[in-house]
Amino acid sequence: MRYYVVSDTHGFYSIMRSALEKAGYFKDTVPHKLVMLGDIMDRGDEAKEMQDFVLDQMQRDQVILVRGNHEDLLVDLATTDRGLPYTHHKLNGTYGTALQLTGYDMHSASTVPYTFAKAIRETPFYREIIPTTRDYYETPHYVFVHGWIPCVVMGNGDTPDDFSYLPDWRSAGPEQWARARWYNGMDAAQNAAVEGKTIVCGHWHTAYGHEKYEGKKHDFSPYYGPGVIAIDACTAYTHRMNCIVLDD
Repeated sequence: MRYYVVSDTHGFYSIMRSALEKAGYFKDTVPHKLVMLGDIMDRGDEAKEMQDFVLDQMQRDQVILVRGNHEDLLVDLATTDRGLPYTHHKLNGTYGTALQLTGYDMHSASTVPYTFAKAIRETPFYREIIPTTRDYYETPHYVFVHGWIPCVVMGNGDTPDDFSYLPDWRSAGPEQWARARWYNGMDAAQNAAVEGKTIVCGHWHTAYGHEKYEGKKHDFSPYYGPGVIAIDACTAYTHRMNCIVLDD
């Protein structure tokens, strides 16, 4: 199977489509699927277009969806936080996505937050797309995640030495996976890689790994390191998106 892999698309549908076209996704006649490594929405202003595209790929059985921390943020906004956005919902673009998908404006959403929350829960993104996301997807040679696999983390997870391999990561619970979606995979890979596998991740922009481990600045191309491929191009800043192609 051939896998076209993107991550952190963040509602930038046009940029994602261009990356897929350049990689040959739409013209490929070999059996292939699209793998989206989470953070499908937030920050971009093409939430509805992204929603329609993902739904179409789901109907064609052409997409594998890995859950990101931004999917968690939208669920929190629609349920636990009852439509009342906190600062992190606004700064991370979650609130903007909810407005786009529901058709509410900021005034009406703030006036009737419970009704707004219900409207979020009725969107196809919430009802159909998010429930199909998975914590990870594994093939013979790769593990696809958003941030990283669940680890033993000492301290704040700010350095490679904070991460230790967790042998039973596949059976980790929802809370452990929710935390793992925030990990910096390029750092975690130094001490918490999976033997015999390469972990493909997003969440943290690749320029970080290129500068820290290779001494190259302002490089947002895919980062290839021992046991890790990181692909988040920080699209909101660079206006570009990485798409890698893997056969496995």
